[in-house]
Amino acid sequence: MDSKTLELRLAELLTNQQFRLVTAESCTGGLVADRLTNIPGSSSYFIGGVVAYAYEAKVALLGVSWDTLNTKGAVSKETVLEMARGVRKVLDGELAVSVSGIAGPGGGTPEKPVGTTWIGLVTPTGEWTRRFIWDGDRARNKALSADAALQIVIDYLEGKL
Repeated sequence: MDSKTLELRLAELLTNQQFRLVTAESCTGGLVADRLTNIPGSSSYFIGGVVAYAYEAKVALLGVSWDTLNTKGAVSKETVLEMARGVRKVLDGELAVSVSGIAGPGGGTPEKPVGTTWIGLVTPTGEWTRRFIWDGDRARNKALSADAALQIVIDYLEGKL
């Protein structure tokens, strides 16, 4: 990546390719949407986002199934895909990125340690997920998760997925 920030690069790609993006966030608490809206003119390519922190919000706002949450957990490949599909439908965006993770300092398990984060991307041509395990404090894990969410959309738009 050159000296451009992730959000500036993404703005350029979304504008040039005429895609509109929506977000579904859990552990990042709106940080991805915040970063997107720091760019003047972002309303031309960013429709909006949903912060769905609790299970109830994921179900009510994004259509995530209780079965998925109860069997796979909020921090899972299945959940981030359902989150992205849901926000794409609700806000009518072509591209949808979602984030769910364990920011810390508590909440980890041996199977899903603190820092475990899943990113989902749903587009007209496919669906992708990425899993990370960050090792920072809460603020750093949230920032790294937001970076990863922006990067997966960039990768898609640059034909790297």
